[in-house]
Amino acid sequence: MYKLIKKNGNARRGEFHTVHGTVQTPAFMNVATQGAIKGGVSAYDLKDINCQVQLCNTYHLHLRPTDTLIKEMGGLHKFTGWNGPILTDSGGFQVFSLSSLRRIKEEGVYFSSHIDGHKIFMGPEESMQIQSNLGSTIAMAFDECVENPAKYEYSKQSCERTTRWLHRCKAEMDRLNSLPDTINKNQMLFGINQGCTFDDLRIEHMKEIAKLDLDGYAIGGLAVGEPKEDMYRIISAVEPYMPAEKPRYLMGVGTPGNILEGVKRGIDLFDCVMPSRNARHGHLFTDAGIININNKKYEKDDLPIDPECNCPTCQKHSRAYIRHLFKAQEMLAMRLCVMHNLYFYNNLLAKIRDALNNDTFEEFYNKYVDRLDTRI
Repeated sequence: MYKLIKKNGNARRGEFHTVHGTVQTPAFMNVATQGAIKGGVSAYDLKDINCQVQLCNTYHLHLRPTDTLIKEMGGLHKFTGWNGPILTDSGGFQVFSLSSLRRIKEEGVYFSSHIDGHKIFMGPEESMQIQSNLGSTIAMAFDECVENPAKYEYSKQSCERTTRWLHRCKAEMDRLNSLPDTINKNQMLFGINQGCTFDDLRIEHMKEIAKLDLDGYAIGGLAVGEPKEDMYRIISAVEPYMPAEKPRYLMGVGTPGNILEGVKRGIDLFDCVMPSRNARHGHLFTDAGIININNKKYEKDDLPIDPECNCPTCQKHSRAYIRHLFKAQEMLAMRLCVMHNLYFYNNLLAKIRDALNNDTFEEFYNKYVDRLDTRI
């Protein structure tokens, strides 16, 4: 259940109540694709970096170690050691990202495994069954993410198919939540808005899926190569048609500036691999902008990554030491930097919530929207 606390323009401060805890929104969801954050960060570490929600990948966990094994082990929460909310994606994005390995039909999608090439079928019912086995807090509906740019007619047909798939997802989840051996009988379902960069398709699709009265709604199919101005335009076009009493999730986004733009337009939830992926290459977010810790100018720098940061890394280690770890190819370099970047993102959202609480979001936005995405 979502509770709207207050608004600053379209920006929303709220609380999202789930069976695994309450999420203060806006919030960033930390991506643990295969049940762990890449870079040697565990679910137990997430508590130290102010994570509220962990996001796991349905497709990858279905392949390895398999969702049936995870169910036997008591579900994702017990398996990973994370006791807060978990969102699982549906596998739909793999329809897009593994385009050379799949065929889309009305019944679902035929994949070839990226691991060993064996044939896989996943449709709406299978996606719901996998996510039910995982026992996540929130399951995402199975959808097709259309490449950009796409032809209008194909995008329209894809939206219609995604809507038909959503009806099947809802029916299957209702069935699964009623079974005696289901791990989480309160599992929530979020629908996903698609329509490429066509405003009319996006709006009509949002109107249609809003009729299903789901637990939340996401905007998908963005941040896949389109100009950021197109992304912002689509969010602004769709937002008026998203149910105000439900959480809104912008999938796969993005930079700190993207997040500020999303919050300004009424988005509550975000996820992205960027903070962890960039960290593994030494690209680190700070209050002053983005630094590359591999640069020689940090060789003798005894300051923390960000003097304003309270993350475990910045409390204990210098830029010079972390740069040395990268140059020595020590695994610890990635771990320390991933923890810093994720803390930065989680803390950024906490600062945004404070600004919304204090009616100072506009000033916060103006100060940071460009600065945080600037390389220094």
